[in-house]
Amino acid sequence: MPVAPPEAEPVRPVTAPGAGGDADSAAADRTSDLADVALAAAGDRRAFERLYRSHVNRVFALCARMTADRVLAEELTQDVFVRAWERLGSFRGESAFGTWLFRLGVNVVLNARKSAGRDRARFGAGDAGTDDDDNRSWDLPAAPVTPGIAIDLEAAIAGLPPGARRVFTLHDVEGYKHEEIADMLGITSGGSKAQLHRARMLLRGALNR
Repeated sequence: MPVAPPEAEPVRPVTAPGAGGDADSAAADRTSDLADVALAAAGDRRAFERLYRSHVNRVFALCARMTADRVLAEELTQDVFVRAWERLGSFRGESAFGTWLFRLGVNVVLNARKSAGRDRARFGAGDAGTDDDDNRSWDLPAAPVTPGIAIDLEAAIAGLPPGARRVFTLHDVEGYKHEEIADMLGITSGGSKAQLHRARMLLRGALNR
């Protein structure tokens, strides 16, 4: 009988963690993750909870940046971990668990966006077949922020048009190559480069105001 995923505590929005830590620490984390994945795949809920706690902040940061909607990001973050639980058997260890989970998160966000587009089309609320910057349900205003350079940057990212925001998040924040981004988003690598250039220009203008 399938085992339900553990009930996760509410996501606490935070800024994405940096890339600190040495190689030994990263290797140890990966080894720990692999052990917990094996246990969780066998139905160990505590092992899955450890994986959740280790990766929830980064997954939330991804969802929040790609959607510019913190409430929606919390819902999508939970969805990512539910799907991860369901698909643990497909994880082969060819990459770090965090990398596998992150790609799953990107897919969850993009699929949610497509579903929102279908819903708008069903109720006649705009053209769901386009992937342009008029997709306003995915370009909601940023939540009120307090002064600070890091927070100003987060607010500026949230204010980017959807296409530019997704490419900027994947390339400049998460380190994906344009070819990988093109494959994930269903665009050309040239289109990815153009959106990144646009994002950087808009950010520069927003932060210099």
